[in-house]
Amino acid sequence: MSKVLDYQYASQVIANYSESVKAKNEKNDCFVRAVASASGSSYDAAHGFVKDTFKRQDGQGTMFVDSTMLNLEGKLQEFGQVKVKFEKLPKNKIKNTYKLYGELIDRQKTVKSFIKDNARGTYIVLVANHAFTIKDGVLIDNQGEEFRPTRKVQSAYRVIEETVDPQLKLF
Repeated sequence: MSKVLDYQYASQVIANYSESVKAKNEKNDCFVRAVASASGSSYDAAHGFVKDTFKRQDGQGTMFVDSTMLNLEGKLQEFGQVKVKFEKLPKNKIKNTYKLYGELIDRQKTVKSFIKDNARGTYIVLVANHAFTIKDGVLIDNQGEEFRPTRKVQSAYRVIEETVDPQLKLF
């Protein structure tokens, strides 16, 4: 079991990342990296999926992620060699309730708190102007983002890998 705040660089987790011409020429691509690392797809496959589905422009951030993800919820998505479904976590899974002066207060979970409460499974997590993956308690993010455990989780999506024929997965 991983400890809270185990960390991996997205560029080391994503299949064929170092060979991707698109990856070398991109910026503001945190959501593309999150989709690739969460789904197990290549960077180029995730890039094409995000470009087509989310209308992302090259070199620009991905807009309207929440509304587009809600439209995709529960529907099978195929890109590259992967098949996944996305499931939005309910608000009670991204908020903590505290008692303050006898009153119950809801506050957004921090990344650290989210990881602690969701140690199993794969999630695409959205914080202010950024997205990353949490996979079995390990934070997978861009280089330079690893020491920010107090960011507030705005929304999170469970990534459910659809069963692939084991014979096909070997190759």
